[in-house]
Amino acid sequence: MSSLASSRDVLPSPAEGVLRVSRKRRVDAVLFGIFCAISFVLVVVPLADILWTVLSRGARALNLTVFTQVTNGISGGLLNAIEGTLVLSGGALLFAAPVGVITGIYLAEYGEGAWGRSVRFLADVLTGVPSIVLGYFSYVTLVEGLGWQFSALAGALTLALMIVPYIARFTELAMRQNPASLREAGYALGCKEHQVVFKILLPAARSGVITGVLLSLAISVGETAPLIYTAGWSNYLWNGQLTREPIGYLTYVIWSFINQPFASAHALAYAAAFLVIAVVLVINIATRIFLRKRL
Repeated sequence: MSSLASSRDVLPSPAEGVLRVSRKRRVDAVLFGIFCAISFVLVVVPLADILWTVLSRGARALNLTVFTQVTNGISGGLLNAIEGTLVLSGGALLFAAPVGVITGIYLAEYGEGAWGRSVRFLADVLTGVPSIVLGYFSYVTLVEGLGWQFSALAGALTLALMIVPYIARFTELAMRQNPASLREAGYALGCKEHQVVFKILLPAARSGVITGVLLSLAISVGETAPLIYTAGWSNYLWNGQLTREPIGYLTYVIWSFINQPFASAHALAYAAAFLVIAVVLVINIATRIFLRKRL
């Protein structure tokens, strides 16, 4: 009896066990919170420093000349680069948006078979391909193979090839969020298959589709590597020629001019970076507006 009583005294009570587990969980929670805070600081502080440097120096470099004059060597303005960025990104959307939206509709509505899985897999693979690889592929096939040389069409097609998978996947996800009752209601009203898809389901998913298009536009605006191989660079305004004529763009100014040992070149580089960040910020704000409307 005495040995049994002593063993009961040694074993912890249920309340002590619960208290010990609770203390351990609190310690783990505190350590996890500290780890998250340190990780947040390590990510945000360098990003904030970069943004502050670019925005402060870029804002000081902005003036009327930047928007009204073309680049003259390493000085002048950025009118040719601004126009070229709009041409290249707009041209990329012109090619990529219809293909991406139609592909997304197909994957959402008819993509359960082997062909649909293959298309979905290839789209996912294409999103993981480095942009410089796409640029070199376009250089071999379009610039050299077809003889287009550095041109707006080669650059726009390369950007379109890069952003098509994003538009397709966003469109597919947006279409899949439509309730099945929406389709059933269309069939109940006597609508045909294409009417249900293009007049009922697609308009209902338009916010998600537009979100994918806007995010793809933001990606294309910030690209440099594929355009170096396809668009080249020009100090002049675009003359409307699609091939055999290089074109300017903002990211080239950032990539090239920042390495020049001249204050005027640095000012143009920071001004171009400011404009790119501003455009991407506006696009992201518009994207959130569309998402809020969707929700």
